[in-house]
Amino acid sequence: MFIDREEELGELLKLIRFEPNVINFVYGPMNSGKTALMLEFLKRLPQDHVGFYVNFRATPVSSYEEFSRVLFSTEYGGIKKTIKEIVKGLAKINTGIPIPQEILEVILKEKEPINAFSYLKDLMLEIIESGKRPVLVFDEIQVIKDLKVDGPLIYQLFNFLIHLTKEIHLAHVFVVTSDSLFIGEVYGNAKLTGRAEYFPVYDLSREASMELLRTLGVSGEEAELLWEYFGGKPGYLIEGAKRRGKVREWCELKLRLRIREIRKFKGYKILDKFLEREEVEVEELGGEEKELIRENVLFYDPLKGTLSPQGRLELLAIRSLKSRAPSSPGTSSAPR
Repeated sequence: MFIDREEELGELLKLIRFEPNVINFVYGPMNSGKTALMLEFLKRLPQDHVGFYVNFRATPVSSYEEFSRVLFSTEYGGIKKTIKEIVKGLAKINTGIPIPQEILEVILKEKEPINAFSYLKDLMLEIIESGKRPVLVFDEIQVIKDLKVDGPLIYQLFNFLIHLTKEIHLAHVFVVTSDSLFIGEVYGNAKLTGRAEYFPVYDLSREASMELLRTLGVSGEEAELLWEYFGGKPGYLIEGAKRRGKVREWCELKLRLRIREIRKFKGYKILDKFLEREEVEVEELGGEEKELIRENVLFYDPLKGTLSPQGRLELLAIRSLKSRAPSSPGTSSAPR
């Protein structure tokens, strides 16, 4: 279910009006609706654009062969012999990069990333020749961050995407991730300076959350409870709407479970800072901070230089563990 993100959609659609020039990194807290936003963005592409969506979390990726099979798709390209034939049969939105079966077999056999990237470049060139503009969306790209093929594969991919955007302006590229440690590393990478822009997707505002809940038939006390426990997390709000009549019990269960998951970090001093605040500035990340980010307890925003709980539920769990009295939802807004 897609929720109200008209402002973000407008900004994304504005970006593709201009010639491709940077890699766009789309990031935000977990469950903030990044994937749903990007899929809706692809649906709304102008008629003279062609979208390609690749989700690296769709299947396990621990080898170059698995990377290639996620990146490419023979569903549309397998029976076609030439790139021209593939371009003629492209849909407005394509899952994976269409490729002839025999070319994919060569790419898998030779295990040279340059071969995969050369084919992708040729396909993009042919799409431009056909009078359209390609848009590439790579979702959960951090999955391949540890994969090595003659060096880290992800930075070979980034170098190619820089070539595709900054140097030859062939395709608009959007890289999506919920791994804020990874996006922090990318943000600090000198090779990407001037070659990348960052597009944060935060949780929904209170107003947008309440509107979503009204649409789902939830109002009054139960809507307030869902907001107080989960803030603007679309997934939680939609699931909570299914528990009408038993929303309080479900909210309390989710909080107890989250407290249990976070309990092992109770002694971490960084968590003390969230007893009074929902967001803190940090100069650099220490061991505690990095572990809590990896465990999806905290979210790091490199653009703002801040740490915050991943969401309202994590904030409540932290305050329950760190305070003497049991925590209960208050009236402050969800972390943004």
